[in-house]
Amino acid sequence: MLLALLLASGLLAPPSDDLLDRVTHHTVENDGVQLHYVTLGEGPLVVMLHGFPDYWYTWRYQMKALAEDHEVVAMDLRGYNRSDAPEGVDAYAMKALISDVAAVIHDQGRERTILIGHDWGGAIAWQVAIHRPALVERLVILNVPHPNGLSRELSENTEQQKNSQYAADFQQEGAHEKLTARGLASWVKGEQARAHYIEAFERSSFEGMLNYYKANYPKPGAARPAAPGAAPPKIAAPVLILHGLEDRALLVDGHVGTWDWVERDLTLVTIPGAGHFVQQDASDLVTRSIRAWLAR
Repeated sequence: MLLALLLASGLLAPPSDDLLDRVTHHTVENDGVQLHYVTLGEGPLVVMLHGFPDYWYTWRYQMKALAEDHEVVAMDLRGYNRSDAPEGVDAYAMKALISDVAAVIHDQGRERTILIGHDWGGAIAWQVAIHRPALVERLVILNVPHPNGLSRELSENTEQQKNSQYAADFQQEGAHEKLTARGLASWVKGEQARAHYIEAFERSSFEGMLNYYKANYPKPGAARPAAPGAAPPKIAAPVLILHGLEDRALLVDGHVGTWDWVERDLTLVTIPGAGHFVQQDASDLVTRSIRAWLAR
């Protein structure tokens, strides 16, 4: 009780996350947009991409472990935290997002990377591997189907269609005005981490966040995307997919058939009891799985 009173009064501050003191901050310009990212460790390059609503700190558990033998980069995607939030939907089109990743890789003096992405970061990572394959040595995806799989599910799976209604809502005029930093951070576990998120979201652009959906997701009322054809693009890099089975936004069925769209080995790890933010819900298992896969 005394400890709780001291914390509440501010007389005893909660312990700080040492990761915040250990990372090095960087900024790189890409076509007039300033992108913020942090680095930790030395070795082969790993670039990590967060999703919605999130920022680089989502990878805190994985960064500490991977940095033991890798140089780990965690980006703030455009519109988030300390990265610029350009105006207009077109500024968030996939071509620009892919270019942002390339800019960060090259800013580190590298030609390719191990690329890890979750949610929108995973969607971007898939597209980097498809359209800029020379940049990707290995690909790790968390809770996002290959674009062909997602297209199929949005076309054929009524449960996925229903569960994607939020994405249609996000595309409505003025939808960003309903968002708040505290509301966006409500999913974060732990008061200290949630406070960091609220601070980061207060620096972010809610309109920019939703422009990802407006620029890249099927429009409300539009015909559902057709299921992929007979010759889907092939991923040249080895792929590891981790998926929390309690995710209701992106259903695990979207991963069926992914082996048809990759040229190299594909490893799929499903995690019972973990939801959409699997890197935090099952942080230890996710971290161990990534490290074991990279060490093969």
